[in-house]
Amino acid sequence: MTVTDPSRHRADAGGSIQTPVAAGPGGAVLGGRPARKPKKTQPEGTRGYVSAKDWQNPRIRGTMTLLHGLLMALLLLVGVGPMLLLAKFAITPTQDIIRTPLAIFPNGVRLENISEAWNDVQISHYFLNTIWLAAGSWFVQMLVATTGGYVLSVLRPAWGKIVNGLVIATLFVPSVVLLVPLYLTILNPPVVGTSLINNFLAVWLPSGASAFNVVLMTRFFDGLPREVFEAARVDGASSFRLFWSVVLPMSKPILGVVSVFATIASWKDFLWPMLVLKDPSKQPLSVRLPAIASQTDLGVFLAALAISTLIPVVFFIAFQRLFLSGAGLGGAVKG
Repeated sequence: MTVTDPSRHRADAGGSIQTPVAAGPGGAVLGGRPARKPKKTQPEGTRGYVSAKDWQNPRIRGTMTLLHGLLMALLLLVGVGPMLLLAKFAITPTQDIIRTPLAIFPNGVRLENISEAWNDVQISHYFLNTIWLAAGSWFVQMLVATTGGYVLSVLRPAWGKIVNGLVIATLFVPSVVLLVPLYLTILNPPVVGTSLINNFLAVWLPSGASAFNVVLMTRFFDGLPREVFEAARVDGASSFRLFWSVVLPMSKPILGVVSVFATIASWKDFLWPMLVLKDPSKQPLSVRLPAIASQTDLGVFLAALAISTLIPVVFFIAFQRLFLSGAGLGGAVKG
């Protein structure tokens, strides 16, 4: 409600009456000269342990800026420092690594470490094995997680709550407890009938039984607008068409999150590939690198370690936007 101030009805020299001036809530002038807005000292909608009034103090503002810079430097040192140090060791002679590990190339750079690790130690072969294992595990996990979440969240069958409860219950079972029965199953599969030892399927198929990914997908699909699903069904879309053309395009953030989780988990997995892939020619980097550490030159071994970290880093950088936008499971767009 606006209140008109009668005292502001004044006539000018020509006898004309000025436009009435209205006062809004809090005394802000609406019809005349606009009131001055307070100067923003902090981003709107943010809260901190330093008030806006204290932030205007130059001493406090300078101290906080310095603390923020030190914290950022510490985070960079802890997060990026080990990776940079490993990259330095990858092209450093072994003697320099042992004698002066923190010196910056006191006796030059040795790029031969990378070529020897790639060719002589056959890191290229194990690297390819790791890529195949990660790609297959990613595909199986995405297939199970997306279809399972779609059935439990979108289709919602009568027995969906029971299955959802059973899936969540498996999260409380330690993975170590399942090693023996899972290994016996791989030795004598119920359908195939042939042992899957030294077969990539022995790593791919068990990776799909990830209740965590199914729960993530289900919770994200629960937040998608149901009106879109109903409109697609009215237009005659089948269950598969609804899944492929509507649900998946709206779920890019969570697909990026699960993809990063699945790839990194497969890339660093050690125990299960060591048990089922006994043939060294089929083992991934996570299994072969500890096996060749004692018989490989230190500089060459560190170069092999640096090569093994490339894919996870590049993969995370490529999907960083989707990962961060979907980490809070709030990527559904309603409308």
